[in-house]
Amino acid sequence: MDTYTSAVLQLKNAVTDAVNRAIENGELPKAEIPEFIIETPADSTHGDFATNAAMAGAKAFRMPPFKIAQAITSCLELEGTMFERFEIAGPGFINFFLGADYYAGVISEILRDPEGYGSSDFGKGERVMVEFVSANPTGPMHMGNARGGALGDCLAAVLSKAGYRAYREFYVNDAGNQIEKFGCSLEARYLQIFKGDEISFPEDGYQGADITELAREYADLNGDALVNASSGERRKALVDYALPKNIKKMQEDMAAYKIQYDNWFFESELHKNGEVKKVVDLLTQKGLTYEKDGAVWYKNKEVLTKKLLAEGKTQKYIDNLELKDDVLIRQNGNPTYFAADIAYHKNKFDRGFETLIDVWGADHHGHVMRMKGAMDAIGYDGDKLNVVLMQLVKLVRGGELVKMSKRTGKAIQLHDLLEEVPVDSARFLFNTREANTQMDFDLDLAVSQDNQNPVYYVQYAHARICSIFKALESEGITPRECTKEELSLLIAPEERELISHLAVYSNEIISSAKDCDPTKITRYVTQLATLFHKFYNACRVKGEDEPLMQARLSLCACVRSVIKNVLTMFNINCPDSM
Repeated sequence: MDTYTSAVLQLKNAVTDAVNRAIENGELPKAEIPEFIIETPADSTHGDFATNAAMAGAKAFRMPPFKIAQAITSCLELEGTMFERFEIAGPGFINFFLGADYYAGVISEILRDPEGYGSSDFGKGERVMVEFVSANPTGPMHMGNARGGALGDCLAAVLSKAGYRAYREFYVNDAGNQIEKFGCSLEARYLQIFKGDEISFPEDGYQGADITELAREYADLNGDALVNASSGERRKALVDYALPKNIKKMQEDMAAYKIQYDNWFFESELHKNGEVKKVVDLLTQKGLTYEKDGAVWYKNKEVLTKKLLAEGKTQKYIDNLELKDDVLIRQNGNPTYFAADIAYHKNKFDRGFETLIDVWGADHHGHVMRMKGAMDAIGYDGDKLNVVLMQLVKLVRGGELVKMSKRTGKAIQLHDLLEEVPVDSARFLFNTREANTQMDFDLDLAVSQDNQNPVYYVQYAHARICSIFKALESEGITPRECTKEELSLLIAPEERELISHLAVYSNEIISSAKDCDPTKITRYVTQLATLFHKFYNACRVKGEDEPLMQARLSLCACVRSVIKNVLTMFNINCPDSM
């Protein structure tokens, strides 16, 4: 158990014991002890920790909170804990102040295992599938994929740190309607090369320049061999040529973005293996499908209504959702994307994953509830499917919205972004805003090498600490292990504030994992860099008495280790000099 968690547990037990003693000696009436919280006050002058135990007990003890607080504190025993004093504040809050042992303990804990610090067994080894990006393979990857890639990859890293067995997967939609449209688009562009304007382009076709380029490549290699072929044969040949090239490009872009997937899962396998048909048959066996206008429909409205009523929602609330049923098999006999998606999520559970996390664009909002309901319908727990909805990204340069690449004059793609912006900067910046908020990605900021760029700011803090050690080493000063008494010399407000922030790292990792929000960790490490610079400006390292100098070097080593810990976890470079 880390030092921070130990302190919280000590305090929880001390307050509970004090309440029990107050009941035993008659200062509080007999009653069941209500739930109370231990929290960190926003204002550090209000203590290192605080509890609302007195307010929480007002109803049970039928006394004013202030009097309850007096009764509790009269029975509090802090001996043997990491706390040295307490005070009653406001209407009945009890504030607690940590002693030197706590701060010394945090530093010792980090130095014992710098690389492992922050890790926990919170996840108990639970297998979690994180599926992210999963871009349509019919065209280049865009800014939404760039944001989703950084969020998904760093979320998987946080989950691993928190004790889960996280697995990264890319779902390749290489079947269905979009591939048919891809084939039609390629066919039209290919035929236009040889027949010109007499060949019209499909109204709903893919208009991108990449389609024209792929058709031209095929024509350059194979000439007009497909002009007189049947449409089906022509489209198949073009798709068989173009699709693997697009998928290979996606894999290369992800590798350049420092993302390594455990698996690239192909939708086409679900159709080949009969898994899509099996899931439709399963829903039919459960009485959850019907035929209408030659298509097979899923009773989405019935399933979700039942689920929502069980959750306590009113019929009026449900009616306002305007739930509708969904087509699983079209009139032409082809399965819909929804049918394949149900089969895919079933496949994930069948592979032994206990929790599924999908990173989707915000335009998939309406798909979340029906997919959770579908999991319930086929016998799984829909609540074990968590969806992170990601808002749009706007690229900004010089305060102006940017839509086109300077280099190509075309819509900016992930590949273009990575040619212009350092990968470290992109991965960090995309993790500075929660997924559910719109984001302006500042291209000028991303390439800047100054403290305005958050990743540079954090990397510089690490490099600065390395330079401190190098400078002292050149003077023959070597860091050594400090005693608890020497570490207890770190009493300056800037030192205590910095150590307190170091102490909550493991807790922040767990909170980030629970909320599926890796941006908490980028904010954490940015604040750590800020607190270090504040400490560095206020507290001399060299030139102090040897014991204090060594204690401050130990603190510097801890900050360096935690910064490296975070950046390494997020696959971002951690330079020793800048």
